[in-house]
Formats: sequence, C-alpha cells, structure tokens
Amino acid sequence: MKKLIAAVVLAGAALIATPAAANAAGYVPTSNVSVSGSSVAGGTTVINFGPGSFVGNETVNISVTGAGAVTLGALPTTTVSKAYVASASGAVNPRITLPAGASGTYTLTATGATSGNVGTAAVTATPAAGAAAVGGAGSGTGSLAFTGGTISALALWVGGGAVVLGGGLLVVRGSVRRQRDGQIAA
Repeated sequence: MKKLIAAVVLAGAALIATPAAANAAGYVPTSNVSVSGSSVAGGTTVINFGPGSFVGNETVNISVTGAGAVTLGALPTTTVSKAYVASASGAVNPRITLPAGASGTYTLTATGATSGNVGTAAVTATPAAGAAAVGGAGSGTGSLAFTGGTISALALWVGGGAVVLGGGLLVVRGSVRRQRDGQIAA
C-alpha cells in the first residue's frame, strides 16, 4: 500500500512539474526577432524574423492582435491574419501598418506551417503628433492605473498540486482509519 501511494504521489508530482506547453512547438529565439520602422499611429512597422527562424520556403501564418476597428463588448480589438512564404534561409519580414487611431500594444505571432516554430513580437503604438491625450486637465498622464495581479504559472501549479496532494492525503488517512477501526472491532 505504501508503494502504491508513493507511486501515485511521484506520478502526480511529475505531471505537475512537467511543462507540457513548452514542448508543443519550437520557438523562434528573441535574438532572431527585430522590429524596425515607425510605431506611431498610422505608421508602418517591419518585424524581421531572421534566417533560421523557419524552414526555408515554408508558409508562415502571421496574425496581429491589438486595438482596432472591431468591438467585442466594450473592448475594441481585432485579429488580422495573413500567410507569407519564408525565404530560402527561413527568414520572413512582414510589414504591419497601424491604424490611424492606434493605441496600446499590438502582438504579432508568426507560426511556421511545416516546422511549427512560433515567433512573437510586440509593437506599442504611440499617438500621432497632435493627438489629444486621454483624460481631463490636471488628471495626470492620462493612462489607467494597473489594477491586475501577476501570478506566475509556476505558483499556480504549485498551489494546485498542494491542493491535490492534500486531498489525496485526506483520502488515504480516512482509508487507514477505517482499516484500523475494522481491526479493533474484530
């Protein structure tokens, strides 16, 4: 019984400790990714994924997510997707043109159709010259306060693992107690 419990605990710990998502696909190193051009609203930015980022001549699906013209609920967001073909060396250089009223961060994700490699880049749009700041006079910078929290995925896995192990411990303890009570009564 002790060996079975130890095996279950070790198997549970292995499942919790193994980051399965990290093994899902190859990732383009950040050293292969560069951003050039204008990040001003209405400007054009070029995201450069250097040689070796993808397999030569493979189709690379590019999607850009950020603030835009489509409204979902109260949040204006949009995702635009387009397929590109990498060069013979595996490089791809998509151009994105930010909307005239762009604000916030736009995230570009490039996924190789053959290799499965995933590369990301972020572009933070700055208002065009003469654009009005958000907020009234004397209200500060015009930006919203950060009200969220940042809890790492590791902390969530450790907390969830502790809850699962605690529940297992209670089940085993109840089983042992019932066995003892059965032996005492006999």
